Amino acid sequence: MKDTLKRAEERMGRRIDHLLDEYKSIRAGRANPAILDKIKVDYYGTPTPINQVASVSVPEARTIVIQPWDGSILKAVNKAIQASEIGINPQNDGKVIRLIFPPLTEDRRKEIVKDVAKIAEGTKVQIRNVRRDAMDDLKKLKKNGDLTEDDLKDGEEEAQKLTDKYIKEADKICKDKQKEIMEI
Repeated sequence: MKDTLKRAEERMGRRIDHLLDEYKSIRAGRANPAILDKIKVDYYGTPTPINQVASVSVPEARTIVIQPWDGSILKAVNKAIQASEIGINPQNDGKVIRLIFPPLTEDRRKEIVKDVAKIAEGTKVQIRNVRRDAMDDLKKLKKNGDLTEDDLKDGEEEAQKLTDKYIKEADKICKDKQKEIMEI
């Protein structure tokens, strides 16, 4: 029973980690280098993350500067950013690429807040699915005679407590991200 609950807790924790990763890539009006994490540059035939071929810095609140270590890939970096869905047009001066984030409109912020809520809801569904799997595993253990009726009840209660804990955490992370987006 303990192994089942431990596995369930680990899986729920991974769902929360994934939620945090998803939120890192959401553009909230501030320059955040994490939005570049999913963009790959064709570096001599190999798709490579931007941060492995260039230095990425944030000199101002709304600007990201990308300076490739190899000047010959400047155009490839520019092209990769344009092909991505970050919604920012790169400015290339021949040595560095600048991404300037325009201030978000109120309507756009509200759209982003809705997207943030949808992502959190998806995470909560995944957490509930983990609970369901754990409950199924506990019932199999009971059926095989490895658990008593009382142990099954205790296990189900513990699985529900874990679920409540991680759903509460997902809600808090979501609220914090929404607040960050709306106060810009």
